[in-house]
Amino acid sequence: MERSTLDEGLLLKPQQGDINQNQERVSCALIAQEMKKIGYLAGPMVAVTVAQLMLQVVSIMMVGHLGELALSSTALAISIAGVTGFSFLQGMACALETLCGQAFGAKQFKKIGTQTYTAIFSLFLICIPISILWINIKKILIFFGQDPLIAHEAGIFITWLLPALFAYAPLHPLVRYFQSQSMIFPLVISSCFTIIFHVFITWFLVFKTSLANRGAAIGLALSLWSNATILFLYMRFSPTCEKTRSPLTMDIFQGIKEFFYFAIPSALMICLEWWSYELIIVLSGLLPNPQLETSVLSVCLNTIMTLYAIPYGLGAAVSTRVSNELGAGNSQKAKISILSVMLLIFVEIIVVNTTLYSCRNVFGYVFSSDLEVVQYVTRMTPLLCFTMILDGLQAALTGIARGCGWQHIGAYVNLAAFYLCGIPIAIMLSFWQTFGGRGLWIGIVSGSLVQNSLLAIITFCTNWEKQAMKATERLSEEKSSPIVC
Repeated sequence: MERSTLDEGLLLKPQQGDINQNQERVSCALIAQEMKKIGYLAGPMVAVTVAQLMLQVVSIMMVGHLGELALSSTALAISIAGVTGFSFLQGMACALETLCGQAFGAKQFKKIGTQTYTAIFSLFLICIPISILWINIKKILIFFGQDPLIAHEAGIFITWLLPALFAYAPLHPLVRYFQSQSMIFPLVISSCFTIIFHVFITWFLVFKTSLANRGAAIGLALSLWSNATILFLYMRFSPTCEKTRSPLTMDIFQGIKEFFYFAIPSALMICLEWWSYELIIVLSGLLPNPQLETSVLSVCLNTIMTLYAIPYGLGAAVSTRVSNELGAGNSQKAKISILSVMLLIFVEIIVVNTTLYSCRNVFGYVFSSDLEVVQYVTRMTPLLCFTMILDGLQAALTGIARGCGWQHIGAYVNLAAFYLCGIPIAIMLSFWQTFGGRGLWIGIVSGSLVQNSLLAIITFCTNWEKQAMKATERLSEEKSSPIVC
């Protein structure tokens, strides 16, 4: 297409003004085309993200009907599992957004399958120390002053949750395997099947057997393993995966060092932000009215976690597009992808914030029937809207960072933004200036503002031609390096 456009221009020899107008039209057309590609990827990824989020929500909802002890211990166990295990494995798997995405752009198709197996093996290794931590979680909770009965039940539940932890090892690398190739259909199909299966199997195990809340843990593990199994079988037997399918050989061990080079900072980049929000919930329990403050902040956190699925899908899409184009050496197309996702994020921010603010007086009732909680949530809505603006930008910028392989930079940014800025401001406003829960949230928003500012400066000051050269050089070196078994 580009050659034909150039040839036509040489034959017709238009005036300079005509050339500029034609270039402008081509530029707009390229941006519109790229926005379609990102939208094609992002839409299904939103559905996949929501489906995965709903697995834990469904489990807690069903356990909630068993009584206060079952609900509190299960919620505590799932929260601990997320902070100490699930978030770390999910973060490490994001390294494949760089490795597989750039390999696909460079047309090193067999490398994608090998790197996926390397990631699965590496995450299985990481599951071992996490398992030891989970087995001893009861003692740890009691040591930190948790109620012994809740600690006992949470310890039992998280032990039954161990198979779910090991399911994360193959599941998330397989998700990135398909994502890096823009193969969204298997992800959507497996996620839809999994959520339907999860509702029925969890209902049966919780209410129709003597397992009670333990049934929720088993149901979650079965659902995650079914999701991983569907994706693995699709990868192994579908003709669409023939180019990127690779045999199980000793080559998978060669890439372990490279995987951890990207995986460790990738996990820290995600976990440092995740943990800061969890810390805010913990700090809310130390305020003068802890039940009200914790309830309101929990409502706010669950609201933004649910709505974050939309910008996260856009971030995953731009990560794929940027990594593909850098791997192919197309720096200009990578820049077009960045501009396109920013335009889509701008639209998303307007739509979501308009909806959220319009429902400010009623959406609190979704989580609580307490009038005091609902009114407090209403007063927090402007802050939530500002949070959604920052979350949208953050999702796009971190997606770009993952596509470029900047996970180590992202880890430093999040450490500085949330732990040197956000959390200290939150503590100061809440406990010294008596802003209460609003002060905690203002602090975390301040950290997010610093995070976005730093990532934006890095992104828009980057020499993209040099980034494309680095990606192609790294892939060339790996291709020419001898295999050592």
